[in-house]
Amino acid sequence: IRVDSRTIYVGHRSSSTNEAFIPPKFCDNRIVSSKYTVWNFLPKNLFEQFRRIANFYFLIIFLVQVIVDTPTSPVTSGLPLFFVITVTAIKQGYEDWLRHKADNEVNKYPVTVLEDGRRIRKESEKIKVGDVVEVEEDKTFPCDLILLQSSRGDDTCFVTTASLDGESNHKTHYTVPDTEKDLESLNATIECEQPQPDLYKFVGRMHIYKTNQEPAVRSLGPENLLLKGATLKNTQKICGVAVYTGMETKMALNYQGKSQKRSAVEKSINAFLLVYLCILVSKALVCTTLKYVWQGKPGQDEPWYNEKTQREKDTNLYLKMFTDFLSFMVLFNFIIPVSMYVTVEMQKFLGSFFITWDKDFFDPEIKEGALVNTSDLNEELGQVEYVFTDKTGTLTQNNMEFIECCIDGFQYKYQDESSELDGLCVPDGPVSKLQQKAGREREELFLRALCLCHTVQVKESSEQGQAHEQRGFIASSPDEVALVKGTVVERSSMYELLHVLNFDPVRRRMSVIVRSKSGETLLFCKGADSSIFPRVKQEEVERIRMHVERNATEGYRTLCVAYKYLSEEEYAQADAGLREARLALQDREQKLMSVYNQVETGMSLIGATAVEDRLQEEAAETMEALQGAGMNVWVLTGDKMETAKSTCYACRLFQRSTELLELTVRTLEDGGRRREERLHELLLDYHKKAVQDAPPVKAGVTRRWSSANQDYGFIIDGATLSMVLNSSSESNASRYKNLFLQICQNCTAVLCCRMAPLQKAQIVKMVKNSKGCPITLSIGDGANDVSMILEAHVGIGIKGKEGRQAVRNSDYAIPKLKHLKKLLLAHGHLYYVRIAHLVQYFFYKNLCFILPQFLYQFFCGYSQQPLYDAAYLTMYNICFTSMPILAYSLLEQHICIEVLLDNATLYRDIAKNAMLRWGLFLYWTLLGVFHGLLFFFGVRFLFSNPALQDNGQVFGNWSYGTIVFTVLVFTVTLKLALDTRHWTWINHFVIWGSLAFYVFFSFFWGGIIWPFLKQQRLYFVFANMLSSVSAWLVIILLILVSLLPEILLVVFRKPRGPNARQIAPVTPLSYKHLKEDD
Repeated sequence: IRVDSRTIYVGHRSSSTNEAFIPPKFCDNRIVSSKYTVWNFLPKNLFEQFRRIANFYFLIIFLVQVIVDTPTSPVTSGLPLFFVITVTAIKQGYEDWLRHKADNEVNKYPVTVLEDGRRIRKESEKIKVGDVVEVEEDKTFPCDLILLQSSRGDDTCFVTTASLDGESNHKTHYTVPDTEKDLESLNATIECEQPQPDLYKFVGRMHIYKTNQEPAVRSLGPENLLLKGATLKNTQKICGVAVYTGMETKMALNYQGKSQKRSAVEKSINAFLLVYLCILVSKALVCTTLKYVWQGKPGQDEPWYNEKTQREKDTNLYLKMFTDFLSFMVLFNFIIPVSMYVTVEMQKFLGSFFITWDKDFFDPEIKEGALVNTSDLNEELGQVEYVFTDKTGTLTQNNMEFIECCIDGFQYKYQDESSELDGLCVPDGPVSKLQQKAGREREELFLRALCLCHTVQVKESSEQGQAHEQRGFIASSPDEVALVKGTVVERSSMYELLHVLNFDPVRRRMSVIVRSKSGETLLFCKGADSSIFPRVKQEEVERIRMHVERNATEGYRTLCVAYKYLSEEEYAQADAGLREARLALQDREQKLMSVYNQVETGMSLIGATAVEDRLQEEAAETMEALQGAGMNVWVLTGDKMETAKSTCYACRLFQRSTELLELTVRTLEDGGRRREERLHELLLDYHKKAVQDAPPVKAGVTRRWSSANQDYGFIIDGATLSMVLNSSSESNASRYKNLFLQICQNCTAVLCCRMAPLQKAQIVKMVKNSKGCPITLSIGDGANDVSMILEAHVGIGIKGKEGRQAVRNSDYAIPKLKHLKKLLLAHGHLYYVRIAHLVQYFFYKNLCFILPQFLYQFFCGYSQQPLYDAAYLTMYNICFTSMPILAYSLLEQHICIEVLLDNATLYRDIAKNAMLRWGLFLYWTLLGVFHGLLFFFGVRFLFSNPALQDNGQVFGNWSYGTIVFTVLVFTVTLKLALDTRHWTWINHFVIWGSLAFYVFFSFFWGGIIWPFLKQQRLYFVFANMLSSVSAWLVIILLILVSLLPEILLVVFRKPRGPNARQIAPVTPLSYKHLKEDD
């Protein structure tokens, strides 16, 4: 057997009776999308966590504290680190457990397998290659099967592949010819290619062995293969043999692995960390240097009362310097906030529940709300610059309605009054004439054409005697169902269907040849105007063209209908041509095309139809809000250009005034020159229009609002895109890419049609890696959008009609497109502001904390004496100051949600990581330095006379540190209280609770003799300190002085900026109203 093919024994029966049967080995039918197993969870997770700078750094500091004699105990850094690692591991373990659960649902799904004539129920994961599997109607196929038997009389079955490629139409698949009706006695082997990801390719052959006969060989193609993930329709049950299972199915091979998505905020945190690391190292260096300078003075290093031991004299000076440097590093180490990572993780994890709980995201139809799969990206929702959306099922609902038609230039529209129309009744409401009407026989001909020229089948109703209204229709596209439902004619007449000339995207039309009772042969044809108009008599075109163009700009999908009578000779010739072409093995497609094109000429045009694909509710408002918020919206669709263009008009992505720049196969072939040259010429031409000649955009004003500018919309299709991306010469490719990107970035909306799923991902990748690395978001509802959802920074799935593939692979899932507006403009905005404040505040409070410790070294002979007690060092970040900022970062609304939703432009205020810029970071750092200096020197001023108690007793160094620490805890907590705009009982509870807890803890810690402490430094220090009035005075004064600038700013600042919008809800009453008044 060749290695590039596999042999499968149907039902595990060997081909010849006398040979011993050794089944070949293939993988089982399990699907795995999880990252960890029980065994590798710990090592793998720990390895991933210690790849983070901060965690690794703290691990090293912890080891230094264990090995070197340092001023603080290893617990001070070990405990917070252990806490961080545990919390993160629990969170990631929980998320992975959910993935395991989802996999198990698929793997444990019960299926029916035929073994030795018995039907056995098994779990889906137990299916092996070669098993014969039975599938019932409306169930999905558990693996890739070759169809052997169907319950339909004509040996076909119908399948929808919505969850694979997003097409919700019914596709016909065929059984392998000549297989025996009784599968038990079937003895056959299948030889087919090794698994590969292309959904539409499959090559194989089946050898059928019968006793005393030559084995029959049948060829297998994609029409015999049923893919895992597709659903059986309109067929009661089928049997098939498994050829690819588990991770080798085409669905699993098309699945791009999830890469770890990191948010932009995390990158900012890492940059700030490096700055603080530099501060830390420089502090330690300064202290070490000064220590040795100070000790170099005579008498300082070895005073008479503290002589060195022999061992101390013998140690190497440089080693001593190094250990001193490490000790200082450990002492100042708290400037790097390890607990910030915990708080950020908690904030993301808990914050994601707010999205899940949001009542506005609840959809009564499917009875579900939003779903969060990845909580790491909440703040990224506030930074989106590019939105890539799918069209079918995302912007539109994917259900069609027949709106109007035009016969011989006369327009007919649906109305609701029930009036009869010459015995022609249309169930959805009769047709009313707007002008006069066409001739009676033309009307009949038109309706007859619509009733005959289609591939719709009537769904077999399971119960007998249902009224025909309830019969369902099945078709390869939803448009057809709409047209057929719209034209059910009451009078019935019989026609014999002779040939169907199938629809294909190149011809863009389909035809049927029928014979009536009276023996006439007719050809009916319907298709896109561009493909029908050249094939009919020219005098008929003008009457109908204006209707078609008007309908197209209203956002309807239009089709033209034509017919021709065929004479006996013409029919005989066409019949022979079609039969011959269908049997050809080589170039079958081309031969069929030429026959089709011969037959479909010289037709007469009867009329045109308009079908509406309903937009999702509030689709236009959502798109307008996103553009108002400064996002670029790109529509990526596999659909035809005309339909996609009409949807863009309906969604107001293209306005009437928008000038469309088209770069499609059609415009490339207009010039009559080589495609490459034409492409180059068009790109340069559009670049000149949209980029060079466009007036510069004023910052803060969208194109949409500055009416002087011309708006441009850009349209490209899949074929042209691959020319742009994979140009024959390298130098051209990068040039084309740059031109293409610049044009797109200067257009208000971009439409890419006829895209393959991987092309969608390519476009997202191209924009994502372009200059400035903009944040991208993809939103789609079908499996054909999965690759683009995984590629973008943020992927959003819609819980639509097309399976759950997109939802499973997305970071966030919402029931409807309209929910995207609130998700970005409200949730995204608030999360970003909260986390940005959290990061800046954390660095600030740790700088305030460690700066006095650094200054203290100048007054204690650089002896690494800690200013604060070890308990305070450990508890500062974990207990005393962590809860208020966590509550703030979950509940803060600096602008209320209604205002954010009404006023999309507010989203621009935080664009491009505005709140984590270096300027703001510098402001917070300087504030921290100011507070640190104030705390230390303020208390030092108080201690200029240390006899602070009534009885004249003197305060010691631990009292000094405790006073500084008390001022510190109160100041940073009250600073946060001043920043809070949105108070809830939780904020009150944690802010005042933290301060009360600090006071209580200090009394408690110093009020008992603890048996496990060697030395108890704080014994009654806190209580003693509070017995001194001057200590009270200094604490209150210092807190007030530290916060005074803040308070004054709040009081005297003219209400502008985001706060003003709360105080005075005067929003710039969108220029839209002004435009309307002009």
